[in-house]
Order: sequence, then C-alpha cells, then structure tokens
Amino acid sequence: MGNLMGSWRYKEPSTVEECDSTWETDSESDEHQPGGEEEDSGISESMSPADAVRGITKEEQYEVIHTLFHCLCNHSTPLSPFLSQFGDMMESSTRMKRSFYAAKDLYKYRHSYPNYKEPRQPNEYRNLRFYLNKIPLVPDGIYIEEILTKWRGDYEKLEHNHTYIQWLFPLREQGLNFYAQELTQDEIKEFQSTREAKRRFLLAYTIMLDFFGIKLLDKNGNVARALNWQDRFQHLNESQHNYLRITRILKSLGELGFESFKLPLVHLLLEEALVEGTLPNMRHSALEYFVYTLRQHAQRRALLRFAQRHYQPPENFIWRPPKKKRIPASGSTVMKAGKNEVVERSVGKARSPREGRNNLEREADDMDERKKYKERDSGNSRVNGTAILFHTIAF
Repeated sequence: MGNLMGSWRYKEPSTVEECDSTWETDSESDEHQPGGEEEDSGISESMSPADAVRGITKEEQYEVIHTLFHCLCNHSTPLSPFLSQFGDMMESSTRMKRSFYAAKDLYKYRHSYPNYKEPRQPNEYRNLRFYLNKIPLVPDGIYIEEILTKWRGDYEKLEHNHTYIQWLFPLREQGLNFYAQELTQDEIKEFQSTREAKRRFLLAYTIMLDFFGIKLLDKNGNVARALNWQDRFQHLNESQHNYLRITRILKSLGELGFESFKLPLVHLLLEEALVEGTLPNMRHSALEYFVYTLRQHAQRRALLRFAQRHYQPPENFIWRPPKKKRIPASGSTVMKAGKNEVVERSVGKARSPREGRNNLEREADDMDERKKYKERDSGNSRVNGTAILFHTIAF
C-alpha cells in the first residue's frame, strides 16, 4: 500500500474546464440565469470583428500585461505557454475565451499547490520574523514598523518600489523579488497563531487598500470607497501592473487566515468596474483572476452571477456555466421524423411521380449519411470530453 501511494503522480489540468470547478457542484448550477437568457458554454459566438478588435486592443491587452508580469515575477513559470496562447488570441480574434494560463494558476493556488516541494527548511520562518520586526526586508533593509508608520499615504513610493510587495504579502510561490522567500506550510500555521504578526499584516493590508482608494470598515473585512477614491481609482484604472498586486494580496489573505476578507474586496472591485464604471480597465482581470482566488464555490458563483447581470455587452460574458447538452430521448425516433419531413417536402415539390421518387431517394440517402457523421462525431465528443466547451485565450 505504501508503494501505491508513493507511486501516485499528480496530473496537471490541461483545459480551462479541468481547472474550474465553480459550476460543477450542487443544484445551483441548474438555477435559472438572471434575465432569462439561455445558459451558454462560456464562449461568445456572435461577436463581430469590430467588437473583437476592440476587445483585444483594450481589455485583453491588459490581461496580456497581467500575465506577462506574472511570468516575469515567477521564475519557475515558463514564458512559452503564454506566448503560444498570445498567438492563438491573435489568430482567433472573433471570439473572447477564457485564459488557460489564468485558470491553471488559480487552480494551483486554490488546491494548495499540489505536487509542490518546500524550497527550504521550515524552521527559518523569514516571513514571520519579518512581521515580528526581527529582520528587514531584502534588499532595501527596511523593517516592517518603518513601513507601517512612514509609508502610509506615500503613493509615489508604493507605486514605484517593487521589492516590498513580496514581503508584505508572502505566498507559496516566487515573486519578482528573489530575496523574498516563499511561505511554507509550517510557517503558515505559525503565522496564523501569532497575534502580533497578524495585527501587522492587517495594517499592511489597510495601507495598500488606501493606496487603491479603499478603506477597511471592520474586522470582518468589509470595505468601501475611501475619501480619496476618485484620484486613486483614476490611477488604478490606468496602472494595470497593480492588478497583479491585487491578485497577490488576495492570495496572501487566503494563505494567512483571512479568506473571508476576499469576498468584500472582490465584490467592491466588480461593482466599481461593471456598475459604477470607475474601473473599466479592471473588469477582465477581476473576473479572470480576482474572483478565482476565492476557494468557496458558492462565493465564486455569487460574484459571477452579480457580474453577469451588469456585464456589457452581455453576449461577451464568458464566465457563465457551461451549456447543458440536451440529449434526445430516442435518436431513432428523431431520425425517423426527419425522414418523414423529407418525404413530405420532396413529394410536395415534385413535378412528376418519378421525379418525386428520385428526390426522395436522394434526400433520404443524404439523411442517412448525415446520421453516420453525427454518430461518428458523437463518439469523438465522448472521447474528447467537455474540453470542447472551453478553449484557451492568449493573454
């Protein structure tokens, strides 16, 4: 038995659908969608070429930036899959699609990085020691207390310094600052049980919220616009690299015991992006990344349903449940009815009995051929599974 467990190998997901279990659990996936529209596969079929060009040049380019930053920040993430997907996007400019890169990244996070090996001895706890003010962040040599007391409101420093964010919001993955070390499972447990570290972590969170134009309202994680929201939202809408920071902050909240803080923040950002229109450039990143940092299926479903009610144009909303396949009760009955329709059409249009019989025979033969192809395609679809429903977007 021990050898059986030891020989088990983690199989990485190969499609967006394998990465995303949001809609596959209970009967909530069967609920009627807002507005009475039919459930769709998550791929827009009716996007005009002009809409597609606008989507690539405005929204999806921000996602390209988002993903490229992630590749550069994570030295273990190769660029080749990203470049391949980017090429696919340019070749398929007539429909928006989910990003396999994003789906896989968030899948690994939500499942605690399966098949991940700890990078160092767990007793170093450098992230915890930093938050206990015992060691400074490297390479800048700054202690956490200095950041908490002197950096609040210094938006120029928070914007242009790129070494602190990996220390303030550590993850179990490498960031752009290679001096910062990844969290380990043992360190996460120790951090969550250390009151002083958690207190400072929340203060760091409020500093970043203020930088984005948001304020923390209570200990439950509820948030709202800050007094300076107009200036900060304008800046946030134009500085897409901060979307990567938000993704990191959301992930870190979940790692260090503040999973419940994610939902209020993501809901506010979706509301500003989709309803208020103050962060229009963020809406794709919010839906493709921020929502999927939440580990609970029900919370992701609630956010996506909220977004679907307000997304424009609605036919381009690609995060809805997969379309259900309707299988006829009796395929032979349907085919027989189809042949009867062929008979009626052919006889009705025929100029003579002989011509009618010829038309009937030709169309009946065509129907038989279509039936064969349909059965063959049905077999192929069973082999391929539901991967057909989703394709990767280059970004």
